Amino acid sequence: MDEATSSFDYLVLGSGIAGLFCALKLAAHGRVAIVTKKSSAESNTNHAQGGIASVTSREDSFELHVRDTLVAGAGLCQETVVRQIVEDGPARIEELMALGMQFSERPNPAVAGGRELDLGREGGHSKRRILHAKDVTGREIERALLMAAGRTPNLRIFENHIAIDLVTTQKLGISGPNRCLGAYVLDKDTRAVRVFAARSTVLATGGCGKVYLYTTNPDIATGDGVAMAYRAGVPVANLEFVQFHPTCLYHPKAKSFLISEAVRGEGAVLRTHDGREFMESYHPLKSLAPRDVVARAIDSEMKRSGSEHVYLDITHRPARFIMHRFPNIYRTCLEYGIDITKEMIPVVPAAHYQCGGVVTTVDGETDLAGLYAVGEVACTGLHGANRLASNSLLEALVCAHRAAQRAGSLSSDPRVADIPPWQSGKAHDADELVVVAHLWDEIRRLMWDYVGIVRTTKRLQRAQKRIQNLQAEIQEYYWDFTVTSDLLELRNIATVAELIVACAIQRPESRGLHYTLDYPEPNPLWAQRDTCVQRTL
Repeated sequence: MDEATSSFDYLVLGSGIAGLFCALKLAAHGRVAIVTKKSSAESNTNHAQGGIASVTSREDSFELHVRDTLVAGAGLCQETVVRQIVEDGPARIEELMALGMQFSERPNPAVAGGRELDLGREGGHSKRRILHAKDVTGREIERALLMAAGRTPNLRIFENHIAIDLVTTQKLGISGPNRCLGAYVLDKDTRAVRVFAARSTVLATGGCGKVYLYTTNPDIATGDGVAMAYRAGVPVANLEFVQFHPTCLYHPKAKSFLISEAVRGEGAVLRTHDGREFMESYHPLKSLAPRDVVARAIDSEMKRSGSEHVYLDITHRPARFIMHRFPNIYRTCLEYGIDITKEMIPVVPAAHYQCGGVVTTVDGETDLAGLYAVGEVACTGLHGANRLASNSLLEALVCAHRAAQRAGSLSSDPRVADIPPWQSGKAHDADELVVVAHLWDEIRRLMWDYVGIVRTTKRLQRAQKRIQNLQAEIQEYYWDFTVTSDLLELRNIATVAELIVACAIQRPESRGLHYTLDYPEPNPLWAQRDTCVQRTL
């Protein structure tokens, strides 16, 4: 293989809303490379249906949005971070709209122009504050940002490239404070490993939903950024808080299609197979309760009845409204033989969002100089023990902007040492790829069975022991064979699975998304205490 070195001022790993928005901002300060695993549009952002939570209505306020976020976060949010992100939100929304993002509007003769933003409401929100583009918000954001990126001369996108590991001065044996120098990256088309050198590297790699057997995430969500940062010695925290979206379409031919929380926001209710509306037994907000409550309630009802799913019912709303407000959900369900204007939707919880991640400041800075993390990969303190719906895209915008400002202000830092080419050693092509597929499947199944919506100490210990054994097999395989994207992703999901379990074992209580039968109540001693794991180098 031929190795090549590419040198940029800034390297952004990931092409979701956080990566693209940050890259567009950084392009004002220097040359930017975006490395993305598949096509530039494939990301968790692209699959986001709900929208962006931000205060844009006179009926709303920053204080209400902050309060709703803190309540959902169950005592683990950092209030100063919450307030900063909430208050920065409207300005970032305006910038996004200036880049070409078109949010849904509705008629209002009382305002200038006769139209206003059509604000939705989702679980945990006390006011309507969700800006959306019908039910394809993420897709529209990606479209707007990619068009803007195409007009930016200082920005280059490398598709079908997957980062292998971060390169640091410590790893290269260079004396002085440890610093990130860039990354080794596999070109999936040529199978060559390239060096990307940069003064600042930004992790915008999204979440880790594929660690679980059932997920709403696309195939690329394998926790790469968390795994790479951990291997580089950067602290990660609160990974036990994995948000399971309560309503993933249950159908044998549907691959993890999400039924947006906005459907419940517009009046849909959850029902059992016999038609009973059950959420009133679990929370005062009924079907608009926070996601962790709804997911556990569905899990409980499924276990109680032995059913493989429950139903989401919006048939009481006018058909015209449903088809206009949720055209993508309506069309997709119809393809599977379900007319949601007349029939209830079979749904099941699925892994959806990683609330913990790489420990950062609100400016995206990590403990490793030259390395930033923004979006779902980061743990800023906004989400705490449970993400408030649609705060994720808000965090991605605000923190991407702040990280770009911070990294851009340090653009005069001198370049550091040259990075040596990738060394494959005696590795050769794997002759039994079935091993990778088997290990991948085993990890995802054990995480679903032992580290899912409801946990026990015994289950966590079993998972920890088995993952440690699997890690040994994967490491041996990694060093013996030439790297491929499948092998790299397997290595990463194994690492992230191990970290999720390690964080979960640390927390002797139930709080937010972490629910254990051995400690079913919150422990006041663990309020405001993060679970942190850091690799000793």
